[in-house]
Amino acid sequence: MTSVILPRERIRVWPAMTRETIYVAPLSLVTTTVAEAQVSHLVTLINGETLIDTPPSIGPDRHLRLAMNDICEPREGLVLPCETHVADLVKFALDWDRRSPLLIHCWAGISRSTAAAFITLCALNPNVEELKVARALRRASPTAYPNRLLVALADETLSRDGRMMAAVEDIGRGKIVEEAEVFVLPARLAA
Repeated sequence: MTSVILPRERIRVWPAMTRETIYVAPLSLVTTTVAEAQVSHLVTLINGETLIDTPPSIGPDRHLRLAMNDICEPREGLVLPCETHVADLVKFALDWDRRSPLLIHCWAGISRSTAAAFITLCALNPNVEELKVARALRRASPTAYPNRLLVALADETLSRDGRMMAAVEDIGRGKIVEEAEVFVLPARLAA
C-alpha cells in the first residue's frame, strides 16, 4: 500500500507529559509525531479513499481506522459519521493500555480528530464535567473545532444528556486555519 502522507517541514513534537498522553495531529505530521512521541496507538479519522499505512512501530491491532468524511449532514457520495464509528472509538479508547501515548489524527487536525479527542477524554474521565474537558481541549488547541455530529453521537452513546454538545458550543469555533499544529492532552483529568 502506498501512503499519501506528505510530511510537513520538520517540526519538533513536544515530549509526552506522561505515558497517558493523547496527541492530536493533522495527517502531514503523523509520521513525525509517531516517531518523536513514541506513540503506541493510533486513531485515523479520514475518508476511505485516502490510504494510510500503519507505521511499523504500531501493531495493526493498535491502529483504529474510522473511514468518514468531515460532514455533519448527509451528502451524496460521502460517508457520514455514525454510531458505529463512535462506539468503535470509545471501545478503542477504553482498551488503550496507556503505557505509551495515543495519537488521533484526521486530514487537518481540526474537526474529526479534535472531536475524537474530546470523546476519548469524556470516555476516559466519566466523572469530569464536559465543559472542563472542552476547555482543556481549547487551551491545548486554539484551532480545535470538533465535528458536531461526532460529538452529538457520542453525547448519546456516553449518556451525557446534551452536555457534550453544550460544552463544544461553549468553546466556540476557534481560530480558523488550513491545518492545525500537533497538540497534547493528558488522558486523565481531575474531576
